[in-house]
Amino acid sequence: MKCSVYIATSADGYIAASDGDVDWLHTAGNQEIDMGSEDMGFKAFMGSVDCMIMGRKCMEKISSFNLTPEQWIYGDMPIVVLSNTVKEPSDNLHGKIEMYSGDINELVQNLGNRGFKHAYIDGGSTITSFLNLELIDEMIITKAPVLLGEGIPLFGKINRSVKLEKAEAKAFKNDFVQIKYSVNYL
Repeated sequence: MKCSVYIATSADGYIAASDGDVDWLHTAGNQEIDMGSEDMGFKAFMGSVDCMIMGRKCMEKISSFNLTPEQWIYGDMPIVVLSNTVKEPSDNLHGKIEMYSGDINELVQNLGNRGFKHAYIDGGSTITSFLNLELIDEMIITKAPVLLGEGIPLFGKINRSVKLEKAEAKAFKNDFVQIKYSVNYL
């Protein structure tokens, strides 16, 4: 099964402020630019994946948004949340996600056996775990034009070098820059 990352960071590589806040994503960049229907490729990416795997902290952040059914961007896509501590999702995510604690390789194999072909991997710790298990095939990282100075980094400790190849870069009118990489484990 193909595993892909689609994530935004600050220009200095943070996915959230130290307290988990991501409001800076909505204020970064040139706010005077009308982006119209430009979504920086998110809709096309979502159309390419058929399941999602995220970490507990990512789930808790999404839960805190208290999204209405109209705001829920994941549709009916199966979402698996990795957690060794939380066994039940919050009330507002009941029926939308499945909790999982166990071996990640087994999870990916089981999802593949269930017919899934392409997983969206989200959350810094989860992405790092998948990289360390050599499970990420591609990464799409969108850099917001803001320096946070500190916060939660996209990557934790990577066990060995990972080569990023076939870079495709795109700059958007609002000063965000997106780079898509293929991942090659050395």
